[in-house]
Amino acid sequence: MTLFIDADACPVKAEAERVATRHKVPVKIVSNGGLRPSQNPLVETIIVEAGPDVADIWIAERAGPGDVVITGDIPLAARCVEAGAQVLKHNGEALTGANIGTVLATRDLMADLRAANPFMQGGGKGFTKADRSRFLDALERALRKAKQG
Repeated sequence: MTLFIDADACPVKAEAERVATRHKVPVKIVSNGGLRPSQNPLVETIIVEAGPDVADIWIAERAGPGDVVITGDIPLAARCVEAGAQVLKHNGEALTGANIGTVLATRDLMADLRAANPFMQGGGKGFTKADRSRFLDALERALRKAKQG
């Protein structure tokens, strides 16, 4: 059982480390650089080569049943769900076999709409305290579930 964190632009790294430490779960924080390594012996910082999706590929090749993955990257989430891992977005939303197809299709549709309309503005809403709280609760439940096997 391992907690994998897709660390590039992840707003909940510290929170995830605290919860994982309480559960004595090893953590792999994966990015292509720019992160200060944790002094926590349960946490391993993995620096991959720069390039598109290199960190995602690294995680997808290793995550599987019993693992928990934290990512905002929907294609990575889809690969990890398919491999049997539990997946959480930064706001605590669980991505599962039951919803990943819809989430992936919505992501693709929005990308197509943005490409077709260069004046389309927007982006995600800001990350809130409520999102952080939902994430902490969801991670707690996911780690408990993973421990139960």
